[in-house]
Amino acid sequence: MQVEANIKVSGFENSNPNKVQKVADPEPAMRVKLLSENATIPKRGSALAAGYDLSSAKDTVVPARGKALVATDLSIAVPEDTYGRVAPRSGLAWKHSIDVGAGVIDADYRGPLGVILFNLSDNDFEVKQGDRIAQLILERIRTPEVLVVEELEDTTRGAGGFGSTGVSAKQ
Repeated sequence: MQVEANIKVSGFENSNPNKVQKVADPEPAMRVKLLSENATIPKRGSALAAGYDLSSAKDTVVPARGKALVATDLSIAVPEDTYGRVAPRSGLAWKHSIDVGAGVIDADYRGPLGVILFNLSDNDFEVKQGDRIAQLILERIRTPEVLVVEELEDTTRGAGGFGSTGVSAKQ
């Protein structure tokens, strides 16, 4: 009787002594610190959801045509090659005209995570403790060296800015 070993060594899996195949290294974890008993651990709404839901730790009112800083009572540490982007929830945007502002969380930030909500409607918007208010999307980031040059290479678009590529598919 022959026994096959299944051994993982520094990113490789060996289930057949004659064949070695690469195994993907596990993704680094996002670490979360709960700052109060009202904090909710961020969770994805489905297996393929891009974002982790962020929830309010306190009741808050976002005034009509105004803004509010909503506490999550979380501190997080995202992996070094990423940043956290706080993005709106589509249902809040569509049904209640609630948007999110200033949503970049750097990999070296360790303070409390607050969410700036903008209310674009004419009615106050009530946020209850535990309500899902935004989503946190981790995005990979590149930070190349900044190189000062005398000229930039030409492109077809050139210096065409706002509106220069049009709106209609038929131009």
